[in-house]
Amino acid sequence: MLSPAEQLHVIKSGIADLVPEKAMLDKLETGRVLRIKLGVDPTAPDLHIGHAVPLRKLRQFQDLGHQVVLIIGDFTALIGDPSGRSTTRPALTLEQVNENAQTYIEQAFKILDADRTEMRRNSEWLGELDFEGILRLTSQFTVARIMERDDFANRFRDGIGISLHELLYPMAQAYDSVAVEADVELGGTDQLFNLLAGRELMEKQGMEAQVCLTLPLLEGTDGVQKMSKSYGNYIGLTDPADEMFGKIMSIPDELMVKYHRLCTGLSVDEVDAVEASLADGSAHPNKVKRSLARQIVTLYHSESEAHGAEEAFDRIFKQHAVPEDVPEIQLSLADEIHLPALLKELGLVDSNGEGRRMISQGAVKIDGEPIDRQSLDVARATVEGHVVQVGKRRYARPVASE
Repeated sequence: MLSPAEQLHVIKSGIADLVPEKAMLDKLETGRVLRIKLGVDPTAPDLHIGHAVPLRKLRQFQDLGHQVVLIIGDFTALIGDPSGRSTTRPALTLEQVNENAQTYIEQAFKILDADRTEMRRNSEWLGELDFEGILRLTSQFTVARIMERDDFANRFRDGIGISLHELLYPMAQAYDSVAVEADVELGGTDQLFNLLAGRELMEKQGMEAQVCLTLPLLEGTDGVQKMSKSYGNYIGLTDPADEMFGKIMSIPDELMVKYHRLCTGLSVDEVDAVEASLADGSAHPNKVKRSLARQIVTLYHSESEAHGAEEAFDRIFKQHAVPEDVPEIQLSLADEIHLPALLKELGLVDSNGEGRRMISQGAVKIDGEPIDRQSLDVARATVEGHVVQVGKRRYARPVASE
């Protein structure tokens, strides 16, 4: 059993804020099992390893002997979290929320220990509030306090509408903490206001207030923007093993320690050792990145698939070989092929415009050989039955359908 100070060292690894830190240490020194809360609104079905960052921190708390309370925000998702938003979120149907929730839960238990996880839905208590209960809740907050949120203040200043129900969101999330008697609540850096609202409400209810722990947003494979499907820099939790391995190998070296801290199951001491070895030059960055990729692929697939993905990566990038399982796509092929349109039909790009850009950048190859950057139209024989490649990981083999 780790001492309170040792537990605090583990808890602080990789985080952004711990408010207040002294209260966290005080809770640990009681020796009791703490209740660690994470609320998630299932607003999207596609999850990436950035979404898994708070789950990995929850698992650390579980390994320290504490109880995780995972709240599926099936009620708050109907409001829509306004955090970081410049416009009102579109409303989701209950059916969409439930479908997304099931996807999230399936992924969450690849990381969390089910025996130390209490699953709740906040419709259990928020759905039971009548109008009197809502009035009592809103009386605990002032308009001035709610308008301290940057996103609300900015929208109000810029004359952008704020729907009344959005102002209720921080109060609803705060009430979740009261309902489950949270000792600690986790969230992203954009969630700090909501987490502090929970702390404030608990104090007003005469309860021991929760500690607020925020985690940094994870940059994507480009190393610049936060990981997001809309930026095309994401590593999906359900990506095939080969693709996941290749994406991790493409991250900038400067992100390797952060990915080790936020995305793997390594202990804090092990990550500290990795960081030290990179700093003093005793470890080669490529070797460290390969180890990182194997660990993450193993988490979401298996150890054998991780090794297979590494072998596939070497075949393609070290031996410049074509993958063994290039999909054959049947198409109607004319005698002359407009290459940008073909790339779109093969599913290698999203649009003809993107196809033209990839050609002009020299990112399109046929059987491993780069094509002329000026070649937008090619003969049918140039592509039929051959491997067409875009970038490092997209391949297809067009064949005639007639």
